[in-house]
Amino acid sequence: MAGAAVRAVLLDLEGTLYARGAVIEGAVEAVAALRGLGVGLRFLTNTDSKPADRIRTELAEYGLIVAEDELFTPVVAAAQLLTAAGARTYPLVSGALRAVLPTLAAEAPYTHVLIGDCRDTLDYPALDGAFRAVRGGAELLALQSGRYFKRDDGDHLDTGAVVAAVAYASGVTARVLGKPATDFFELAARSLDVPVASCVVVGDDATTDIAGGLAAGLRTVQVRTGKYADQRAEGLTGRATHEIGSVAVLPALIRELVAG
Repeated sequence: MAGAAVRAVLLDLEGTLYARGAVIEGAVEAVAALRGLGVGLRFLTNTDSKPADRIRTELAEYGLIVAEDELFTPVVAAAQLLTAAGARTYPLVSGALRAVLPTLAAEAPYTHVLIGDCRDTLDYPALDGAFRAVRGGAELLALQSGRYFKRDDGDHLDTGAVVAAVAYASGVTARVLGKPATDFFELAARSLDVPVASCVVVGDDATTDIAGGLAAGLRTVQVRTGKYADQRAEGLTGRATHEIGSVAVLPALIRELVAG
């Protein structure tokens, strides 16, 4: 894919920089090398179970130092949207997020239902309450729509399954705030004051990082770590602009793309 010289790299986290509780070999050095190239950096994640400051702390434990304005999560996007809308929000999210999200309402009427990782709060009354709020006219928002996520003990049900249940029962389509939503990538590019076309998104997930990046008009780099093997078996890979073994070799590719 031809285009403008690369000015910024949008890096996925889980599956790309770390996986199964361990940093990807060469990831710390790769991030340092990218900084040395002078390109803008943003770290994009669909993690929807914890606040951004906790994510940054965990990244630091891997040796990955990320500034506050470099990290983009769907929680950040949700907070901006709900505040601007003056919303009354029904939250089906983790307990950790309830303390940092604005506009949460204790009772109806609700203008929005927000669904994220809710493994520590999910029960039938909570799920039914979300359904009833949507039936009452609230807009259904999903922090992300992943089918499953990986941990060191294997695969686990992700937020998309809960969103699908409420959407199916209420007969509506959820608005997704995280990847692969085009707005999410555009927000990251705008924060760097660069055109979307000058950005490259790098990730392991063909259905979010790659599909979303392509839809937003970005060049894309698929790494063969994280979800790659599973998705290749499902026939989901092969659409990215570039494909590399891991983030460890990314700086060499970006160096070429920076030159145009």
